[in-house]
Amino acid sequence: MSDACCGGGATAPDRPTEGLLAARDEPGTPWWRDTTLLVPLLSGVFLLLGHLLHPLLFWVALILGGSTFIPQSVRRFLTGSGGGRLGIGLLMTVSAVGSVALGYVGEAAALAFLFSIAEALEEKAMAKARAGLRSLVSLIPETVTVRRGTTPETIGITELIIGDTVIVRPGERVPTDGTVSRGEGALDTSAVTGESIPVNVGPGDTAPAGSIAIGSPLEIHADAPGTDNSLTTIVTLVTRAQAEKGARARMADRVARPLVPGVLIAATAVAAIGSLFGDPSVWIERALIVLVAASPCALAIAVPVTVISAIGAASRFGVIIKSGAAFERFGAVDRIAFDKTGTLTRNTPTVVCTEGPDETLTLAAAVERHSTHPLAGAILRATEDRDIPEALDVEEMAGHGMRARVSGRRVTVGSPRFVDPGEMAPRVDELESGGATVVVVRADDTSVGIIGIIDPLRPEAAETVETLRDMGLAVTMLTGDNSRTAAALADDAGITDVRAELLPQDKARAVTGRGWAMVGDGINDAPALASADIGVAMGATGTDAAIESADIAFTGHSLTLLPDAIRHARRGHSIMNQNIALALAVIIILPPLALTGVLGLSAIVFIHEAAEIIIIANGLRAAATRRAACVPGKIPAPPDTPARRTGAATDADPQDDREVFRRGTSS
Repeated sequence: MSDACCGGGATAPDRPTEGLLAARDEPGTPWWRDTTLLVPLLSGVFLLLGHLLHPLLFWVALILGGSTFIPQSVRRFLTGSGGGRLGIGLLMTVSAVGSVALGYVGEAAALAFLFSIAEALEEKAMAKARAGLRSLVSLIPETVTVRRGTTPETIGITELIIGDTVIVRPGERVPTDGTVSRGEGALDTSAVTGESIPVNVGPGDTAPAGSIAIGSPLEIHADAPGTDNSLTTIVTLVTRAQAEKGARARMADRVARPLVPGVLIAATAVAAIGSLFGDPSVWIERALIVLVAASPCALAIAVPVTVISAIGAASRFGVIIKSGAAFERFGAVDRIAFDKTGTLTRNTPTVVCTEGPDETLTLAAAVERHSTHPLAGAILRATEDRDIPEALDVEEMAGHGMRARVSGRRVTVGSPRFVDPGEMAPRVDELESGGATVVVVRADDTSVGIIGIIDPLRPEAAETVETLRDMGLAVTMLTGDNSRTAAALADDAGITDVRAELLPQDKARAVTGRGWAMVGDGINDAPALASADIGVAMGATGTDAAIESADIAFTGHSLTLLPDAIRHARRGHSIMNQNIALALAVIIILPPLALTGVLGLSAIVFIHEAAEIIIIANGLRAAATRRAACVPGKIPAPPDTPARRTGAATDADPQDDREVFRRGTSS
């Protein structure tokens, strides 16, 4: 462990289920049985006894403490297994051996004890920081009950395949992403999404992996295999994030890499030059003290322990951060850009009015059946009871609309900016001013009709925007929708900076630059998520393109996660800066004091290792999560809670949306 802080980081596995599932049940070892911690503690006991009883006990303390790092350091140096880099453990080894050669056995024992206990605490800190990942892995059950035929059978999680019918009893976890096929009950998704209110489910509802069945047994159709689902994806992202380093971690590495050989050279120079002009024993001793004083171990662990702690903690409340670099940048954002559809809105668009002949909706549905856009879904839901003709030669124009041949006619469906509404233009203006998104349907060269669609604002959106502003962040809305509709919705959300009628590439250009965070959830958001300093994807089980392009993914869909995540990142950012400042101060201040003889070896060792312990303890503070309490009446229940399913007043029925819209446009 002693060279780990200056060695290569562990590589994250590509598949979490191979290594992590096997390690899920690693038991916590009591400290009195953990040799990693017990040996350094015994070294400390014998060091104390050496002072109280007899100096010979210093040798026992030295042997015990030195056994934790001297053999490995020497072996790595001789075999070159450290990747050609001189480790900090080698500095400590040289210092300990040199101290013994000069007759300072007590000081050597103190160095061995303090360095070994600091390394043991670092290892424990890293293990504690990674505990969040193990808790995620523990959400995946080892065995599942499936119905293959008529008889239930128990199989291993790795044998679960798409299409299996999984039986989940109350209190059991859903082993993979699926759809409820039989039974009604509730699912506790708090461990996955961070949302504390159970969700009522029935046939046709989704059941995310890792959620707990409540109330009644459920039969779930497996939509993903047991080893490759949304939960294992989350574990993979967190694993990779903990292995990847950010800018500050790389800075610490850049400083530590040349510093280790540099310290060895400087100490040799001090011993050689000092011996020419003074007492060799004095200057050799001071050279050894300089060796210890300039050790960069505290700098090397200043960032990693903080990043790993913070990323693991964020995953526990539904925020998946893909890398240390992303975590560092996230703590420095000062501008937030929101996509409109599906991010600020509920992503449940509803057709509220149709102007034109009865075939308007039918023609639109024939074309939009080939689209994945949320507005297409609204049109298809409005025509579920109709016979929809087949569309041929379908062509999609991103950000504009779609074309196809339907019943021998060339039908175009799209935005009024792309499809001329003709004589219905005044009505389009009226609908858009009321907050509706308008779709124009044109057959050949004639405008057939228009369709008004609204996608209500998320109930927590306005409060989230206000909170972000209170935190000093500028908030912008980016949308491909028309400016009037965008302005109406932005006004409700409390956003003044609105940029509408944007194509995907326009959104990407808008967020290019330092300090931008882009929040989105759809395929058309992918360019902007990739271009922004930080891309945040809503829902880690959502659109693959958005998740792959983003730096951060929310496992839930509530916008209230965003302020919490930013506070968490800012706090971690501050802790990293504190650790780096302390580590640099140690490296800058102690060597001159050692060189001039102001501080002896014992004092230098104590100060240096005490600073390392302080840095570890400070870094672990990043694991604390402080989510803001929800003020009753301020933020209604998010749309994916039972409030929506039970028809509670916190959410509106589509019929209510249509009524509100009619009142708004008629005034």
